[in-house]
Amino acid sequence: MKNQTYRMTMLFDFYGELLTDRQKEFFDLYYNEDLSLAEIAENAGISRQGVRDVIVRAEAAMQEVEDKTGIIKRFEAQRPHLDAIAEAAEQIRTINYRQFEDSRLTELADRITAETSALKD
Repeated sequence: MKNQTYRMTMLFDFYGELLTDRQKEFFDLYYNEDLSLAEIAENAGISRQGVRDVIVRAEAAMQEVEDKTGIIKRFEAQRPHLDAIAEAAEQIRTINYRQFEDSRLTELADRITAETSALKD
């Protein structure tokens, strides 16, 4: 995957609900809100090392699930194919507009675009 923060936020998006409330909170503050370990520790009333331990355990737990399931890996592998399908639908829409003006082709291209968007989300 790309960089560490991107990888961690993807793990959190897919597997965050498997974490404890404290792990979710600290992870979110560190990666999404960009707070330092010291800032989180001060707000939580614990040591910086305590915060780091919680975050490291959360990272490890989510990475373990990803290693076993490979859901994110498959998701990332599908993206270029979905983009290609969406682009083909756009080309169908353009050709239809310029040459055929067939409302059924427009409906089908719109449906393909909607379905690929739904799969990306």
